[in-house]
Amino acid sequence: MVIHIYYGGRGVIDDPTRPVIERMQKVLEELRVNVVLYNLYEYKNTIPTLSQTVKDADGIILASTVEWFGMGGYMLQFLDACWQFGDKSRISEIYMMPVVIAKTYGERQVLADLSNAWETLGGRVLTGLSGYIDNPLDLEVNPDYISIVEAQAEKLYRGVNQREKVFPSSKKALTERVGTPNPLDLSVPEAEQLSKYVSDENYVRTQKEDIQELAVHFKGMLMSEDAGSEEEYIGDLKKAFKPSPDVSGTFAVSIEEKKNDLIIEVSGAKLDVRYDKADSCDVKMSMKRDVMEDIVSGRMSFQRAFMSGAMSSMQGDFALLNGLDKIFSFKSI
Repeated sequence: MVIHIYYGGRGVIDDPTRPVIERMQKVLEELRVNVVLYNLYEYKNTIPTLSQTVKDADGIILASTVEWFGMGGYMLQFLDACWQFGDKSRISEIYMMPVVIAKTYGERQVLADLSNAWETLGGRVLTGLSGYIDNPLDLEVNPDYISIVEAQAEKLYRGVNQREKVFPSSKKALTERVGTPNPLDLSVPEAEQLSKYVSDENYVRTQKEDIQELAVHFKGMLMSEDAGSEEEYIGDLKKAFKPSPDVSGTFAVSIEEKKNDLIIEVSGAKLDVRYDKADSCDVKMSMKRDVMEDIVSGRMSFQRAFMSGAMSSMQGDFALLNGLDKIFSFKSI
């Protein structure tokens, strides 16, 4: 997953928006998200070219503070460039979360303006974060503020990762009527050749069939490789086991690519790990293989997987789920 952060402030040291996006970036990187931060004030002479970077992202954050009359000029320039030069078809697939933290009045209006602008471009909008913070230091020491920002970052990750459904907007209809995408820059012979292929139904159908056949072939190869052996993760769990007298129970991990469940039985200092059908257990979890890889590699905890939505489902005692992170100490790689 790729998330771009576009910061539209002026980079002043007491801008409260900066510590917020820095903490969100840290949380997203812990979730193995590739985060790219663009400080628009550093690109003030080439802001129009940044509109081409949007299409490389799965989701973006538009972060701004409140200037004397609404959002800053750099952010307005960037949005203008997206309207004039951006790939509208690609923007329609991209989720945007607005973040506006201000030291003066008007943060909610700027938040609404950013949401309206992205909807007009045809993009998808997630509920944003706004607030009035007089002392930016509070954002780094106040546990309540830290919790709010971290939860917002996890919400962005979950929304993009699960392709959150949103109602269509009337602004999208406006875009389709008055926002015309830029034509391809093709020579006359190239345009004629492209038109010839596109108008040839047999050619197009053959290409689609070939692509579908290749997709099925490679999907089968990946499924075969991803299934792994019935010994996978058992050694990792035994090696990382650190017994705790207050954690005991039976845990079942249903890994999407495997036939049997990964059963983890803990009783004090005793540990039994095997693949089997889960008849009864205290905690039942479901996840994909790459999520389990992140856990045993130390890049994510069981609790973080549940809170971020990477774990598709969890049933049972939540306190026991937290206990798993206590008795398994995986080293980050």
